[in-house]
Amino acid sequence: MTDIATVEESQVLPVVAVVGRPNVGKSTLVNRMLGRREAVVQDVPGVTRDRVSYDATWNGRQFVLVDTGGWAPDAKGMAAQVTEQAELAVAAADAVVFVVDATVGTQDIDEAVMKVLRRSGKPVILAANKVDDQRTEAEAAAMWQLGLGEPFPVSALHGRGSGDLLDAILGVIPEAPRELRDTERGPRRVAIVGKPNVGKSSLLNKIAGQQRVVVDEVAGTTVDPVDELVEIGGEIYRFIDTAGIRRRIKEISGHEYYASLRTQGAIERAEVCVVVVDASQPITEQDLRILTSVEEAGRALVIAFNKWDLTDEERRRYLRREIERELVQFEWAAKINLSALTGRHVDRLGAAITEALAGWETRISTGRLNAYLGRIVAAHPHPVRGGKQPRILFGTQAHVGPPTFVLFTSGQFEPGYLRFLKRRLREEFGFQGTPVHLEVRAREKGRRK
Repeated sequence: MTDIATVEESQVLPVVAVVGRPNVGKSTLVNRMLGRREAVVQDVPGVTRDRVSYDATWNGRQFVLVDTGGWAPDAKGMAAQVTEQAELAVAAADAVVFVVDATVGTQDIDEAVMKVLRRSGKPVILAANKVDDQRTEAEAAAMWQLGLGEPFPVSALHGRGSGDLLDAILGVIPEAPRELRDTERGPRRVAIVGKPNVGKSSLLNKIAGQQRVVVDEVAGTTVDPVDELVEIGGEIYRFIDTAGIRRRIKEISGHEYYASLRTQGAIERAEVCVVVVDASQPITEQDLRILTSVEEAGRALVIAFNKWDLTDEERRRYLRREIERELVQFEWAAKINLSALTGRHVDRLGAAITEALAGWETRISTGRLNAYLGRIVAAHPHPVRGGKQPRILFGTQAHVGPPTFVLFTSGQFEPGYLRFLKRRLREEFGFQGTPVHLEVRAREKGRRK
């Protein structure tokens, strides 16, 4: 498994990294430049931790905007990992937007970051943020002393000066090719989801073969969905690391609320979801709710039981019972016991994802489907209810991704019988790793046969 460096993406679109010390308004400025609320923002430092890429357009030109966490050169612990992600973003970028807070002036951290940027040799644009009035604009002008050229006074909150900043960015980045890569659909999209602190980011780092996202024992380290191009078995996938989904929305506030919305959005954007479950702990209602949300979204599914290195024989015995009891409705999903820490069985993810996508895109011809439905209904007809026995008149597969079947019937079917039909369809046609949706369209009453 090989990481596809972000630098490769710059061959398609120029990359612009937005850096600066914590709480200078980088994510707010990113949202302003994008013209939409993408980056998670809250009025506390340290909300953004990983480097997160967004597609941006200005004056008809496209580029990739990379938001980063607060940069502190002498940081320790998690803050040091955040700083490393910012440095990696600069290394992969074609240009850098260095954001400072004009209301407090330059600080020692700003000057330390500036020295690193100078050594990088990349074009640097100085954005003096929080310039909301004439007085602050004068203070921003004093930042010429940093030696990075003209400071661009902006107000990320109100939009002041953002157009001039974007014009300056276009002036230093290379021209994007007129035509992007000739691919039919791009890399397959895989979202890594689960409750907080089950090891989602550690798993992505192990798959990518590098410290791609910040990992810490503190639950909720990942806030924004993080995309990474990764090659597994010769196939390139776009992995999306997501924030942990909390127990209930009412327990979430501030940036966690928006992070949970973006996680749900990542599920919708993905083709297959790897739901990470902590194998060392009992399966919880929260795990089941996440699995159900993936199924309801119609996404292919792989269940990864992580932290296998922390389980003993007794825990594994209990886990097998929990899977039989709690996950019976997800028996169609591939299940892998792995350890993101040691790398155990992580290599099996590629085959499981490929199989799930194949099932997700399976199409059954109408003739074959109706022939099978005829045999099933003849052997196991719908029970008689109220003196009537509804029949299947015709069936067809409406679409794939996930496989969705529409049954035209002479009356309403009971949920239990629909579950039976769904189970038998799986037995006949496979559909490994994907939900199967079944819709019934009963003939209107009084309508002639």
